[in-house]
Amino acid sequence: MTQYDIIYNILMAISIFGVGVNMNYGFVRVAAAANELRVADCNFNAEKIIEIIRDAEKKSVEFLVFPELCITGYTCGDLFLKDTLLKGAKAALNKIAEATSGSSMVSIVGLPLVINGRTFNCAAVLQNGSILGFVPKTNLPNYYEFYEERWFNGADELDVNEIWFNDYIVPVGADLVFTAKNREGLAFGIEICEDLWSILPPSSFLTQGGATLLFNLSAGNELVCKGEFRRNLVKSQSSRCVAGYVYASSNSCESTTDSVFSGHLMIAENGNMLKESERFFFENKLEIADIDLDRLLYNRRILQPSRRSIISKSYRIIGFDYTSLPLADEIQRKVDKHPFVPENSGERDERCEDILSIQTLGLMKRMKHINTEKLVIGISGGLDSTLALIVSVRAIIKLGLPLSNIIAITMPGFGTTDRTFDNSVNLSKAYNTDLRIIDIKDACLQHFKDIGHDKNVHDITYENVQARERTQILMDVANKEGGLVVGTGDLSESALGWSTYNGDHMSMYSVNSGVPKTLVRHIINWYAQHEADEPINSILLDIIDTPISPELLPPADSGEIVQKTEDILGPYEVHDFFLYYMQSYGAGPAKLLFMAERAFEGQYSSSQLKKWLTLFCKRFFSQQFKRSCMPDGPKVGTVSLSPRADWKMPSDASVQLWLSELESL
Repeated sequence: MTQYDIIYNILMAISIFGVGVNMNYGFVRVAAAANELRVADCNFNAEKIIEIIRDAEKKSVEFLVFPELCITGYTCGDLFLKDTLLKGAKAALNKIAEATSGSSMVSIVGLPLVINGRTFNCAAVLQNGSILGFVPKTNLPNYYEFYEERWFNGADELDVNEIWFNDYIVPVGADLVFTAKNREGLAFGIEICEDLWSILPPSSFLTQGGATLLFNLSAGNELVCKGEFRRNLVKSQSSRCVAGYVYASSNSCESTTDSVFSGHLMIAENGNMLKESERFFFENKLEIADIDLDRLLYNRRILQPSRRSIISKSYRIIGFDYTSLPLADEIQRKVDKHPFVPENSGERDERCEDILSIQTLGLMKRMKHINTEKLVIGISGGLDSTLALIVSVRAIIKLGLPLSNIIAITMPGFGTTDRTFDNSVNLSKAYNTDLRIIDIKDACLQHFKDIGHDKNVHDITYENVQARERTQILMDVANKEGGLVVGTGDLSESALGWSTYNGDHMSMYSVNSGVPKTLVRHIINWYAQHEADEPINSILLDIIDTPISPELLPPADSGEIVQKTEDILGPYEVHDFFLYYMQSYGAGPAKLLFMAERAFEGQYSSSQLKKWLTLFCKRFFSQQFKRSCMPDGPKVGTVSLSPRADWKMPSDASVQLWLSELESL
């Protein structure tokens, strides 16, 4: 017994007896492979397939798919009619199946198989020395360079649902859904090459039958632009089915008599490409990725009620044993630490422009509906109010109104610094708005006196009095002028409840409500580079560099900002990370921490991340009452906390389960 075998058996025991629960955090490790092959040389091809299987086992792969007809090669032509090749393929399959003995990994290989005198292009599902089932190809291409109907029959011509093979009965059919006996929600279906390109791909129906993973054995030849088209097919089908889609295509070892094959390997998850190989190669190649099964199940719980099948189909459930292997410290997928912000500058620019357009049109529609031509907005010199002002300017211009219809009010208080005050004034003047400067300090001091609060006690009352005074001014000016108060709070602040109830929490239309804090800077920067003129551009760039602060506490003697939000709450990039993966992936605390540790490795310690995650959970639950009555505002991305749209949560829900999970880590 090798050292690897000993470790593997220990891990098997751990999984069986439930020690180390959730060690894989809901991930399933899959792989797409293309083997070096010789056309019609089944023995050689079997050896190469076994080499890849051994390699995949060492890398803790749980599901492995090979190309279409990988045992014989796809380009055998009329040799598919010869008994020698068909027997050779069957013998090679037995050899490969034997090589999987003792392994829980599921391997899927392709071969021609004769059933009741007809030949089918099949996928064989192997595990632990046995064949779990055969899935024949449904749609046979018979156009241009493809002649499959010359050699094969389609799945609809199959007249049996099981066959004798190696002295035991093996199910066969395109209706097989292979389902884990000991992992709820883990099931897979198989389609072959052209099936994906058809009007109604079998995978769409297999998904209705419960398949969360879809495997495609393919032998697509290469043409100009076909790679991109194929990539889009895989991504879109994974999204349509809310599934993991693993695609393996024959490499360049296939015959080049009339076509060249490239070996395109792809692994997609719900519309996102997790892993993709280079194309045009001859050697063995293996691409591995970790599919987030929990994410797929979470999204299906949300979407499936609206995706009922209109075509009635029945499926046969084929059970298999699943052994979950721990991920340890590795994860075969990229964990984006800024999931709201595209890394690619072109995609980022496009997103920023789209968001600004959504915000602008949302505000324009509201102005038209209530028949107002004036906007009232509080300008602080910070990021959020700056973005709201930009949106207001764009809306006013598109409506053909003068910029003086924007009543920009800056309201210096006890914590206002010269830098933010000057930026708010200069920006408002540069836009030719109706600038009004209203100092709130005397009003706040009078209010302290009225309620019996010591002005030297800088507590939450001290801070919130200022926020509510500012909101009162904005609302009253809007009443006086017949205008609409534009809200400035963003999505991240809403998640954390970082606003004063009935203070900056309230407005008449909240244009930033769907924008996460990590995107705000990028949107302002895009606007500065593409739409703003000097001196507006220079002012915006300085605002981008200003520390995030509510400026409700007195500044330092040097005039610098003392109250920095991220010093209190933790970095917004971390909270946006938690927000995105909690809402989009349904991730719980343990998984959030596991992913954050990898995304922010070398930047923040595990103890820091755990502290901030604990704070995030506590605030997310305790501050729901603010979200339950938040103002209208446009949804701009996949994550929204509007109580009227995406997020309906009781204001008195308990956070204890989430905290208990964190405490156990």
